[in-house]
Amino acid sequence: MTERVHKIITDHAHDGAALRKTFFADNAPQVAEVARAMALSLAAGGKILFCGNGGSAADAQHFAAELVNRFMMERPPLPAIALTTDTSALTAIGNDYSFDQIFSKQVQALGRPGDVLIGISTSGRSANVNEALRVGLENGLVTVGLGGGSGGAMIAHCHHTLIVPDTRTPLVQEIHGAIGHLLCGLVDYYLFEAVAELEPFLGSEQP
Repeated sequence: MTERVHKIITDHAHDGAALRKTFFADNAPQVAEVARAMALSLAAGGKILFCGNGGSAADAQHFAAELVNRFMMERPPLPAIALTTDTSALTAIGNDYSFDQIFSKQVQALGRPGDVLIGISTSGRSANVNEALRVGLENGLVTVGLGGGSGGAMIAHCHHTLIVPDTRTPLVQEIHGAIGHLLCGLVDYYLFEAVAELEPFLGSEQP
């Protein structure tokens, strides 16, 4: 291994670790709040919807699978849908209408008031993710944005935002992965280990 390759590896590891530490030090209460909103929705019979493009589409599928199957504990399956996986719906909407509507039309079809919609965009500027969040907000869903940089237009359409303060896509995606794992773990915690922590919020309006 050359010195240059070693530097590339150690710089990436150092920058990613520093960003992760800073983000969670600054945003732990917001992560807990989003997880609680998800748990409250599920407890009330709602579901969690995810959407994103590219690597964020992979994250959407990943997080939905953690809820539907299991995360770390044995528990009942939890209802979650990645809006990135139905190729017939995606291509039909993109062909007949526009790529900007591939998620929002699914939100209109599948989302119900009280459901949680999590839009994932490393820049916060993905037009189709932001359109889904806008439609979700209008239709009574609890909207959550996982973004990066300044958050972009995403912020205007979200009840809750978790914005990673960096513009390097790979590093933002790494933090999004950690956020997703924490959300899944905390949902399990609220629903199956510490229901008493949800009780003050049960019956109250979301978000």
